[in-house]
Amino acid sequence: SRGPRPVLIAGALAAGVGAMGFGLATTAPTVMAAAVLLGAGMAMVQPALATMIVWCSTPATRSRAFATQFFLVNLGLGLGGLLGGQIVDTAHPGSFTLLFAIDAAMFVVLALVAGSVRLPKSVHLPDSPSQVQGPALGGGWRVMLRDKAMVRVSVLGAVLFFTCYGQFESGMAAFATEVVRVTPATLGVALAANTGVIVVAQFLVLRFVERRRRSRVIASVGVVWALAWLIAAAAGVLRHDAVVATGAIIGTYALFGLGEVLLSPTVGPMVAELAPAHLLGQYNATFALVKQLALAVGPAFGGALAGAGLFGPYLAALVGCSLLIVVLGMRLGRWLPASVDEPFRGIPAAVGSAAVPAGEARSVPAAV
Repeated sequence: SRGPRPVLIAGALAAGVGAMGFGLATTAPTVMAAAVLLGAGMAMVQPALATMIVWCSTPATRSRAFATQFFLVNLGLGLGGLLGGQIVDTAHPGSFTLLFAIDAAMFVVLALVAGSVRLPKSVHLPDSPSQVQGPALGGGWRVMLRDKAMVRVSVLGAVLFFTCYGQFESGMAAFATEVVRVTPATLGVALAANTGVIVVAQFLVLRFVERRRRSRVIASVGVVWALAWLIAAAAGVLRHDAVVATGAIIGTYALFGLGEVLLSPTVGPMVAELAPAHLLGQYNATFALVKQLALAVGPAFGGALAGAGLFGPYLAALVGCSLLIVVLGMRLGRWLPASVDEPFRGIPAAVGSAAVPAGEARSVPAAV
C-alpha cells in the first residue's frame, strides 16, 4: 500500500476540478459533473486526512491532533465565509467564478502541502481486538463486521451526524426562519456563534475530555444536544417575544458547537485505535461513508417534515435522537478496550500530555 498521501492528493485535485467546474458551468449537466467531482474528491480527502493524522500522532497526542484539525477546519470555514461574503455580488456573475477559482486554488494548495509532509516510518496504535482476533492480512470487511465495537461506533456516528450536522441547513434553518421568524442575518449570527464557540472552547475543554472515558464524553454530547433542541422548541413557543426567541436560536447553535468540541477529540481517535494497522484506512473510510450517508439522510428528513409544517414532531424526534446518543454512548463503553475508552487511565493529570497512555501500543511500519 502506498498509504493515504496519494489518495489525499488525488482527492484534492479532483475536488479542485469540481470546484472550478462550478464556476465555469453553464448547463445542468456540467453542474452535475462538477458536483460529482467535488463530492468524490471530498470523499477521498476526509478519510485520507484522518489516516495521516493518525500516522503523525501517538496515542498520547491523538485526541489533541484531531481537536486541532477540527479547530482549524472551523476557523477556515469562518474565514472562508467572511471572504465569500465580500467577494460575491449577485449583480456580477463573474464574482461567483472568482470565488470558485479561489476554492479550486485552495484544493491545489492542499495537494501541494500533502505532497511535502514528511510522514513517520512507523505508526503507533494500541492493540485492538480485531488485530488480535482477526486474520493477519486480508478479509477487511469480514474483520470490520466482526469488530462489534467498530459496528457500534458506526451506528453511534450515524445518529450523531444525523442529529446535529444533518439539520444545520435544513430543518433547523427552516424552523428558525419560518416558525421563530428570525431574519437570515440573525441566522448568520447564530452560525457565527456556533463557529465562535468551537474556536474559543476547543482547547479549553480538551484537558477535561482527555481525562474522561470517551464513551461518557460522547454520552454527554447527547445531553448537550438534547438541551439545544429543547431550547429551540422554547424559541418556537416564545416566538412572539422577539428578543427571547432570537437569543434562544443563537443559544441553540452555540450549544451545538459545545457538543462538537466535546466530540472532535473522541470519535476520530476511537475509530483509529480500534483498527488493525493494515485496515486503518478502510476503517476511516467506512466511518467517513457513515458520516456522508447521515449528512444525506438528515437534510432529507428535516426538509420533508419542515415542508409539511410538522415542526413539533421534528423537534421531538431530534430530542429523542439526542437521548439515543446518551444511551448508545453509555453502552459503548462495555465494548471498548480500556486503552481506547480511557487512553490516559492511571496517568497523573500534570503529565498526561507528555505521557504514554494506558495499554500496550504497537508500532507498525507506515507505507511511504
